[in-house]
Amino acid sequence: MEVSNSTRSRPDRCPGVLRPWAADDGALTRIRVPGGQVGTAALLGVTEVADRFGDGRIHVTGRANLQLRALPLVDGDLPAPVVAAIESTGLLPSRSHDLVRNVLASPQTGLAGGRADLRPVLSRLDHRLLADPRLAALPGRFLFTLDDGRGDLHDRHRDLGLVALDATTCQLRIGAAFGPVIPLDDAVAALTDLAAAFLDRRGTGPTAAWHVAELAAPLTVACTPAPQSVVRSEPLPYGPVAGGCHVDARDGLTRDQLTRWATTTDHVVLTPWHGVLIPEPTA
Repeated sequence: MEVSNSTRSRPDRCPGVLRPWAADDGALTRIRVPGGQVGTAALLGVTEVADRFGDGRIHVTGRANLQLRALPLVDGDLPAPVVAAIESTGLLPSRSHDLVRNVLASPQTGLAGGRADLRPVLSRLDHRLLADPRLAALPGRFLFTLDDGRGDLHDRHRDLGLVALDATTCQLRIGAAFGPVIPLDDAVAALTDLAAAFLDRRGTGPTAAWHVAELAAPLTVACTPAPQSVVRSEPLPYGPVAGGCHVDARDGLTRDQLTRWATTTDHVVLTPWHGVLIPEPTA
């Protein structure tokens, strides 16, 4: 095992359902939503949790996850009924993997634009994360990014990810470097193998690395980025956009909003710009 060159002096404390943060107004907890892809029924369920136990609002984080505030806290944990209520929404499929399903994906992927529909890759990656007991040890801040080639996540990349080059090929992102160009079908195995390698090399104790860039040596040999891999685009603006409408959720979401959305769609996409992309109704 390598020794990390991290200057950390403590483990990460990024909150989850089973590791809430004690804030001034009560417990703060985050619910991981890989790629921001979430059903409106599940969101309404989370709103019921917020109404019953918290401040009545649900918030979208900068990693396209959900955050609840003002929840009860007993001996540093959420009470069992609160955890059970969150589990009933389907958004906590594994208690052991509560903190590790940190995956950003281009919000419009499969709806409009982009070089590839990354929703199948996202689904397979989440399934693989949940299925591998080793990966439950990933730090709560470790982040995967899946950019469908439009460059909307260029400033969000942190640890492991990919950029789609076309419908069947991608280039891996490994820390600050670019990795090899590989078939898109091989990306999930490659990313989870790299995540396991990170765990083997991150060190132990409070100084263990949180991120790939903190390792003492690179995970793999850096590759030259393909021209298509360095594309950049601006954050998705609020309002009508290709594939739907991007709603500003910086002040949180309410039951009334979600009830309206549920009349036109059974799913929405949380975005890393504290918004919600409402897909256009399908015929």
